[in-house]
Amino acid sequence: MSALLVEGVERIAVLRANALGDLLLALPAIEALRRAYPAAKITLLGRDWHARFLRNRPGPVDEVVALPPISGVSSPPDGSSAPEGLYQDLRERRFDLAVQMHGGGRNSNPFIRRLGARITAGLCTPDAERLDRWVPYVPFQHETLRHLEVAGLLGAAAGDIEPRVTVVREDWAELNRTLGRLPRGLVAIHPGAGDRRRRWPPERFAEVADRLHRPAVVTGTEEERDVVERVVAAMKRPARAVIGELSLGGLTALYAACDLLVSNDTGPRHLAAATGTPTVGIYWCGNLINWGPLSRRLNRPLISWITRCPVCGSASTGTGMRECGHRDVSWVGDVSVDDVVEQAWDLLR
Repeated sequence: MSALLVEGVERIAVLRANALGDLLLALPAIEALRRAYPAAKITLLGRDWHARFLRNRPGPVDEVVALPPISGVSSPPDGSSAPEGLYQDLRERRFDLAVQMHGGGRNSNPFIRRLGARITAGLCTPDAERLDRWVPYVPFQHETLRHLEVAGLLGAAAGDIEPRVTVVREDWAELNRTLGRLPRGLVAIHPGAGDRRRRWPPERFAEVADRLHRPAVVTGTEEERDVVERVVAAMKRPARAVIGELSLGGLTALYAACDLLVSNDTGPRHLAAATGTPTVGIYWCGNLINWGPLSRRLNRPLISWITRCPVCGSASTGTGMRECGHRDVSWVGDVSVDDVVEQAWDLLR
């Protein structure tokens, strides 16, 4: 690795301007860059929520530059372009390294190259613009290992492979203000997911929570209110719904205070695991390859082997679930309640 180290590095830009799970699974690679270049300032090119969440939080990122909406970079491919002044401002920072940990590079590699860094590095699909140092982006590779390969292009060696997030005093203060004193033995349930096909049926989450005989919170965003309320309504035991009441920092503290999280494959599962809280996650088989936990002592994935749309029978593709139009039907329905409860009790013991 030492032969790949770049001399005289003072400033590093890392592009990772997407969702919570994306950031968390890139943290081990950013930590590797920090160890390889301990004197360098690392700037995350992200979004507004990155700046709020990472402000004053220990970790490898020194500062966040919140990008405006840029098509395929910090927003969906919608044709929005970056203001020219943004490139000028970023070039004036005189980055030595510009690192693309954002995706295949069709939209992000041209953005990275315009920063004027001495060396660019990152991921490339076959049709993406090449960077100075690159590795191929292939569909089925774990995201953490993918980004560690990128860091390795710059001489950075892997350390911890699971991300870690520090809960800071402000997180605990917000949690206490909002929810007050929490009961001992608390279990969290997170039944939402951005892609509804990754959602386990809400009545099964309710049954799991009831069978654990623990005080429970059911978390979700405002967009997930319906599924959170369905879980709480289906439970025989009382549970506290926490819907959009906490910032991401407050949610970090809540999960850190829990004995267990049971969740779909979504950012909050990664967040809970990053605080050290045990998790049981329900995964579609293809997504487990890219997004599942890499260790099993505290994290137990339950795998659905459904490979065809339960409505029309369309088979999954070489890159994931087929876009057949049935986005409201679960592809993880063959995971049983008994299996989830068994893994939950094993972790709680």
